[in-house]
Amino acid sequence: MKLALGPVLYYWDRDTMLSFYDEMADAPVDIIYLGETVCSRRHLLRLQDYLDMAERLAAAGKEVVISTQTLIESEYDVKTLRKIAENENFRVEANDMGAVRLLANKLPFVAGSTLNVFNPPTLDFLAGLGAARWVMPVEMSRESLVSILRNRQSGIETEVFAYGRLPLAFSARCFTARHHNLQKDDCQFKCLDYEDGLALKTREGQPFLTLNGIQTQSALVHNLIGELDTLQDAGIDVVRVSPQAHHTGEILRLFREGMEQRLTSAQALAQIEDLMPAASCNGYWHGKPGLDFIRNTR
Repeated sequence: MKLALGPVLYYWDRDTMLSFYDEMADAPVDIIYLGETVCSRRHLLRLQDYLDMAERLAAAGKEVVISTQTLIESEYDVKTLRKIAENENFRVEANDMGAVRLLANKLPFVAGSTLNVFNPPTLDFLAGLGAARWVMPVEMSRESLVSILRNRQSGIETEVFAYGRLPLAFSARCFTARHHNLQKDDCQFKCLDYEDGLALKTREGQPFLTLNGIQTQSALVHNLIGELDTLQDAGIDVVRVSPQAHHTGEILRLFREGMEQRLTSAQALAQIEDLMPAASCNGYWHGKPGLDFIRNTR
């Protein structure tokens, strides 16, 4: 299996982003996804900045993929999408069907998890358009994934979201702005105040959701580091870690050591818990409610 670092889902300031990817150039990761996938108002880094970073990371030996925005809302978003699709140096992760249309039968691409592929015919259809890898929907269970892989006709690679707060939904409304009684078009870029998103709790004080601008995430951290053996058995090609504000490099190291069997599942899980912004969950992988956490007894 290969280890991938997903795009940063949060809004960090420019210097933080540049420093983060300078660090990732030396991280034990094979694939790095770059780009703004959540909100086009987050423009402290422009597309050219991401392409420049991509060049540096590629020179460091990383496979670089440019990710597209998930919810296209304006002509500006469409123009940016076209520029990404027309870049000639890096593979693209298509996160909506508009991106697929621009990439189809032109260049190999990655079919992002938000394309919602839930059956073999859809997977084979995307492979026929040029998808070289697909990322399974975050709520899919291991059992369903194995069934799809068993019945597919194509040899497309499979990637699994293995660590991070789960991206659950996107909306035209910005919930972070709403929290501050602001309009979306005058949000004052409040997302910059929440480096790992804005956590919500129930009235009883239990973790509920995380607000990340127009994206709604899980409150708990989806964590499959204890399931690396079942991921391997399922035939997964790539496992993805989603960046967080702190300790991403250490988390990648633990995943790498677990993948190379230098740490047992129990050891890797015990060591990662102190590095997480919230408690673990993995219910979806087991076909249970997503907020459940089931320890691997193997």
